[in-house]
Order: sequence, then C-alpha cells, then structure tokens
Amino acid sequence: MKIQIPEKVNMIIENLLRHGHEAYAVGGCVRDSLLGREADDWDITTSASPYEVKGLFRRTIDTGIQHGTVTVMLDKEGFEVTTYRIDGEYEDGRHPKEVLFTKNLEEDLKRRDFTINAMAYNEQTGMVDVFGGVEDLKQHIIRCVGAAGERFDEDALRIMRAFRFSAQLGFSIEENTRMAAAERAENLKKISAERVRTELTKLLLSKNPDRLVWMQQNGITRIVLPEFDAMLATKQNNSNHQYNVGEHTLHVVEFATDRERQEAYIRKVLPEFPAETVLSQKVWEKKERQILRFAALLHDAGKPEVQVTTGQGEHRFPDHARAGAAKAKKILQRLKFDNETMDYVVRLVAAHSEYLVLTGEKEKNLAALRRMMYALGPDLMEVLWELQLADVLAQHPAFLQRKLEALAETKRLHREIVERGDCVSLKQLAVNGKDLINLGIQPGKRIGEVLEKLLLEVLEHPEANEREKLLGLAALL
Repeated sequence: MKIQIPEKVNMIIENLLRHGHEAYAVGGCVRDSLLGREADDWDITTSASPYEVKGLFRRTIDTGIQHGTVTVMLDKEGFEVTTYRIDGEYEDGRHPKEVLFTKNLEEDLKRRDFTINAMAYNEQTGMVDVFGGVEDLKQHIIRCVGAAGERFDEDALRIMRAFRFSAQLGFSIEENTRMAAAERAENLKKISAERVRTELTKLLLSKNPDRLVWMQQNGITRIVLPEFDAMLATKQNNSNHQYNVGEHTLHVVEFATDRERQEAYIRKVLPEFPAETVLSQKVWEKKERQILRFAALLHDAGKPEVQVTTGQGEHRFPDHARAGAAKAKKILQRLKFDNETMDYVVRLVAAHSEYLVLTGEKEKNLAALRRMMYALGPDLMEVLWELQLADVLAQHPAFLQRKLEALAETKRLHREIVERGDCVSLKQLAVNGKDLINLGIQPGKRIGEVLEKLLLEVLEHPEANEREKLLGLAALL
C-alpha cells in the first residue's frame, strides 16, 4: 500500500531516518490520503527527542516542546514533528497529567482516538496499521482504538469528534464506540466552549449535518446544545410544514449553501420552474458558509417557547423570529463565537421570515425592499435570500412554487435597485451631519434623528435624494 507524501514532508522524514531515528507521517493525513482526500496538515511522528529534532534542522519553533512537538520550518512552511509519547493519567477528562516519551511507535499509536487516525506511513517501511484502521476505512466505520470507554475518559471531546468524523466522512459509528460515547455524554460539561464550538462547526459544515440527530439520540446535544432537543420535541401542525421544528431545521441546514441539493429538489418537485432565478451563483467562502449554517440551525430556535395552539388544533408561532434572534445570541455567546459571526447570525435569524409580500404596485414593492435593505444591511441581502431559499425548500411543497416565484421577483427588484443606485443607507444620503449643523441644527442626538427621518423619506421616494431637497425638508423637521 503506497501513498503520495509531499516532497517537504518526505525530506523531513528522510533526514530523521538518515540519522538513525524512526519517522512517519501519522494520523489524519494518512487517513485522508487513503480516502483520496487532500490532507489539511501533514504531521510527523518520530522516535527522536525534541532536542534531537532541533539539532537536525536549521530552523525550528518550540511549538509544544514540553509535549514533544517541534515545528520544522522549510522555506516559509511549517511541519509539526512530535516525539513518540505515552500520555499519563487523565485527571480532568481533558489533559494528561504528564507526557512520557517513548521509542515505541505502537505505544504512541495506541493513545490516539480512532483507528482511522492511528496509522503511520513512510516510504521505507510502508503502512503501519496496528489497530485495523485500513479495514475500518474500507468498512466506513468510526471505531475507538482499544477500549472506547478509556479513550473517552481520557478526553471527552472525542465523543463529539466521533460524530463529527461520521458527518464529514459519511461513516457509521461502531456500536461499542457509540454506547461508550452515550454513557459518558455528561463528561462533555468539562470541555471548553471553544472546543465544543469547533467540533459543532465542522459537523454543520459537513455533507451530513443530520448526524446532529444521532448526537441527540445519544444524549450529546442535551449537554452541548439542549435547544436542539427542544426543537425536535416541537410539532408544527400547520399547512406550511410537513416536519417538526427540529426536522425542518436540519433540512434547512442541509440546503443552505448546497446549490446541487437545492437544484435537485426544485427539479424534482417543480420540473418546469426556472431554478436559476432563485439559485445563488455565489461561491460561498468558508466564513459565509459557517454563518449561513448556524443561521439555518438557529433560525427557528425561538419556536418552542412561543408556540400556541388554535382551537382547530393548529400550531402558530407568533414573533418567533424575534424570540429566535434572542435565543441565537445566547447560544452563540455561550459557544464563545466572535462578535462578527454573532452579529450576522442574529440579524439573519431576526429577518429570516420577513419575506417581501408582493403587491401589484411595483413602486410599493421597491419601497418595501429598500426598507428591508436598510433594516438588515445591504451587505447581507444575498445571504438572507440563501437562508430564505433553504427555509422554503424545507417547508411543505404544496406552496413551493408561489414562494419561489416571490423570491425570484424580489431578487430581480433588488438588482434594479442596485443598478439604479437607490439610496438604502445613511452613507448614501445626499446630506450628512455637517450639512445639518451648517443649517443650524444643534450637534448631538438631534442630528441622528433628522438624518434618520430624511433616510426614511428617501427609502420611500428615492428621487428625493438630492442635497437641496433634503436640506429644505430638514429645515421643516
């Protein structure tokens, strides 16, 4: 069995071998190579001590030398080289009390989480697969190295990693591994919010975000995302929906940023509909995909708490977008997201149900759309439509054509507004605060109030965005 190792990685391994040490590419890079996937990072493991590694290379960085890791720099590229090690006792379910170096590769491999991550390779020896990782790759199985309970007791985050790898690779989870994960779900309370966030994000960005249901079935989301359990328990008995809130949510997550899935579903349900009128042509960057997937996950998070049942037994969810935005903010803060992501996701959740109700009067439709652009921010309109498209695709198909036609017309009107250059923000207004001060308006809060009123006028009547017209109007306010 042969895999292609990058030239610089091979140079490091060969240099270590020449000096009497063992050295291998190890872990995820070996797994991904066998799967025909491009590896994100190439990690190297060696029998050489960190100081022996430092002595063999001109430029190194002490990345984590106390744990045996040295980064070897070749040109401007860094490669982590880690000494074979044995982890000591785990006292907190997160970190080993001590790390002992060893000359035995198998001892190093046996401390790793899953068999598919416990393989090593170099061109001289070939594949070292002590725990059956190659066979598990063939069988599409996530299985712990050794006793699953011990691996999860060492680091509870491995519980989430099992489901995340399952989502990324489309693999099943071996039964003993699944049972041990479920039995130890409570241990995830010891894990930092940042580490939980990272695993949850990778799962949501995968091709199989529905693995979130597996996590719920095994008690994992009860610890890390209890709001999802509440969504799965909330029925939607009304004409717009065919799924409960949690099931609908997962379909929205699957559709968001997946153009191929969107198009296939539209072609299936509405073969004659011009799908290109609603499908985004944008190539979504990773940050945008993250924002959209979390907005999709949380867009209906407020529904469980606002649900009401009519006398006819139908469910209604009044003001659920506002409630969802507040809930989304709390969840994202708990997971310690950056401010930009929180701001965008919360704004999208708050606006996701604000569909443009098209009338027969074009100017009214344009004015309504300009108000939407101002309220949400023109930078998020295309992102909002991607979320709304995913949302309607996950609703009852009986109303799909009408909703897609409205979305297509909304996007067409938006292009007209942008191409015409209509004012939709304060910075596009033909006057500014300095103009109002020169007009005699006192500096301070009053300036902002007047500018806001002028903008609202321009949103309704874009032809009014002329300096003299606005100054005349301001004088009357």
